[in-house]
Amino acid sequence: MLEDKTPQRTSLSQLGEFGLIDHLTKNFDVKQPSTLKSIGDDAAVLDFKDKKVVVSTDLLIEGVHFDLSYMPLRHLGYKAVVVNVSDICAMNAKPTQITVSVAVSNRFPLEALEELFDGIALAAKFYNVDVIGGDTTSSQKGLIISITAIGEANEVDIVYRDGANNGDLLVVTGDLGSAYMGLQVLEREKQVFQVNPNNQPDLDAYTYLIERQLKPEARHDIKDLLEKLEVKPTSMIDISDGLSSEIIHICKQSKVGCNLYEEKIPVDPQFINVCEEFNIDSTTVAINGGEDYELLFTIALEDFDKIKANPNFTVIGHLTQESEGIHLVTRANTKIPLKARGWDALSEE
Repeated sequence: MLEDKTPQRTSLSQLGEFGLIDHLTKNFDVKQPSTLKSIGDDAAVLDFKDKKVVVSTDLLIEGVHFDLSYMPLRHLGYKAVVVNVSDICAMNAKPTQITVSVAVSNRFPLEALEELFDGIALAAKFYNVDVIGGDTTSSQKGLIISITAIGEANEVDIVYRDGANNGDLLVVTGDLGSAYMGLQVLEREKQVFQVNPNNQPDLDAYTYLIERQLKPEARHDIKDLLEKLEVKPTSMIDISDGLSSEIIHICKQSKVGCNLYEEKIPVDPQFINVCEEFNIDSTTVAINGGEDYELLFTIALEDFDKIKANPNFTVIGHLTQESEGIHLVTRANTKIPLKARGWDALSEE
């Protein structure tokens, strides 16, 4: 349940739909030259001139994608923007605008939505995107957030999932698996709290993992970094559903196979320690966990020298002919078929 830490609770019915919109969006400034008209009309007006427009949308539903017993609303608003901005970055494009739609039940006062929109505003400022519209409505069961992200790119710069070639290198940014283990820590502490509400968790040993779960960041820096290195990926995808799932997406759409090397997968030391604490295999988590919002991409072999010394990138495998299949090569040099065991939004398990 939502914990209201302030004595003030302003009913949303006091403002009405349009009053609520005015109240929540009054601090959004226009920063992008492509935004001709943002909030306040029947539709936003954008002008990208000779640029191509990239659009993506995501839906976040209480009880499915987030749990408000440990997800602060300000963090939720921030994360809702990040997951959409990440999709634009995965196209090698520049995020420029977002729309925000929310459905709320009557258990949420105005102050709760202010916290949510504070997080949205913080993320919009950090990623330099304009909030240009959206919608509000009521919900019978809880909180629903839908964000659409818009970006721009030169046609020659856009990277798709289907451009990978036999012999390309498989590269990932950052480290993997920490967001999933952060979720496991939070779920465990929730269960402890339910048994003993007086118990105060000590989370100092899990700060990095929890931050990766509650406040992830989209890799909006990678586009410029690759341009400076004069590297254009042949394919790209963001890691939202798990490394294994994303590799399979690229391989199927590009009609190639892959060898992913277990010993090359980048992980954080805190992640390893917590996997041991939970008695969970770290490789299984790293390739299946999801919600890392790092970028997975492929590059031509001749571009290896350009990225090999850069700490943002790790080469974790290479692509093969489609007939060779998609495999994980273990530390014991055994090949195991790679399965998509990451997040499935429609799974009944």
